[in-house]
Amino acid sequence: MASDWKFCKIGDVAKIQGGYAFKSKDFSDTGTPVIKIKNVRKRDIDLTDVARVSQEVAEQASSFLVKSWDVLISMTGSGPNAPASIVGRVARHSGEDDVFLINQRVGRFLIKEKEQLDQRFLYYLFSEDKTQLELLSIATGSANQVNISGKQIESIEVNLPPLSEQKAIAHILGSLDDKIELNRQVNETLEAMAQALFKSWFVDFDPVIDNALAAGNAIPDDFMERAEQRKGIDKTDNSDIQDLFPEEFEFTEEMGWIPKGWSVQSFGDLLDSTIGGDWGKPEQDDKHTRESVIIRGTDIPKLKLGERSEAPKRWVEEKKLKTRILKPFDTVIEISGGSPTQSTGRSIIITEQILERLGGVAEPASFCRKFSPLNKFLGLYAGIHLQKIYDDGKMWEYQNQSTGISNFQTTSFLEREELVVPSESVLLKFYETLEPIISKMSSNQQIELARLRDTLLPKLMSGELRIPDAAELVDEVL
Repeated sequence: MASDWKFCKIGDVAKIQGGYAFKSKDFSDTGTPVIKIKNVRKRDIDLTDVARVSQEVAEQASSFLVKSWDVLISMTGSGPNAPASIVGRVARHSGEDDVFLINQRVGRFLIKEKEQLDQRFLYYLFSEDKTQLELLSIATGSANQVNISGKQIESIEVNLPPLSEQKAIAHILGSLDDKIELNRQVNETLEAMAQALFKSWFVDFDPVIDNALAAGNAIPDDFMERAEQRKGIDKTDNSDIQDLFPEEFEFTEEMGWIPKGWSVQSFGDLLDSTIGGDWGKPEQDDKHTRESVIIRGTDIPKLKLGERSEAPKRWVEEKKLKTRILKPFDTVIEISGGSPTQSTGRSIIITEQILERLGGVAEPASFCRKFSPLNKFLGLYAGIHLQKIYDDGKMWEYQNQSTGISNFQTTSFLEREELVVPSESVLLKFYETLEPIISKMSSNQQIELARLRDTLLPKLMSGELRIPDAAELVDEVL
């Protein structure tokens, strides 16, 4: 560590502002988002399930509006022995245009000495495991809920390099985070491409309409508007694909007009088996002898984007694991939980890359379920169908409310949810087209980048690693 580094308390250069004490009557369905403890995820602010307040209430709490690159910290949460401790977690505003307020027990760092502390460096400083463990060690409360005050946070002692070095360290680590974020955006684009292809082939039936138009066959009234749109589109030569599709429609009692020769099946017809998940035990015993990663509903979003989730490892029974262990092209679906704004039914298609990322042995949590398809082609088709109808809001039709918890009606869904199943040749082409996209989305590059960032972080913060050497390592992977 260089001699010009400064040893001080964080309170000497920054202070903690606690959040606004909103009352239950302040919250509404629309308005300005409010960040609660649950929204302060590790590194990220999660806006997928967020409370809101009216404009009038927001104006009253305007001094608690979060600014670009503000660093937030959770001041209440589970203790160090919980599966996923959240007290002391830090997250930062991404710098985007999102506007939101902070609720009580969510703190915000306010820098007092900008010549001595860089805001982005502060974020990485409090993301480091060493600082996180120190926060947990001074928190007070019960095993299930602990608290940490602003004064306790400000009492944390740190070694600060000169501001120029802080900025250089933040730039190195930030370049890795930027690449991770870029990959996330690419994965979101790839997912949108997969959904667009599914909709074009199996909802709008574009290739069938094109073939029918070319052959001069009748177009059902239900597809006339789409047919007019297709007439005006310049089409590339996709004869190898077009030839797989029929050139006319036929009427079915279940779903009306569908491509000739295709079938209507219930979702359950595409599955070989389905079984509920497991939770296991935190410690090994005579009965729970196998270690497995447990995929919860909350882990699904990050796993889908190729990131490292916080899915816990638990000890499970051998006989239960045998029927629940996940294989490529199984689907994990969340069947309990949700919220007033988020239905149950989130799902993920399991890939070889995801299993590799999780260590090879994984199973769904007890609030999730495993859908095992008859084959991998139907597995991909069924999995993307699930994601589409979730995005369309159709999953609300298959859940009920019981004692405050929303539950997905699996049996009803498997029987009632109908979909058009194409010919084997189209199904194979769909798999061949999308499998590389799904594999790319599941690539472990995100994990490798995150691992490098987390390796460099403590070394840079302690002065063990020189900045030029760290920059060279980062340049090699970007």
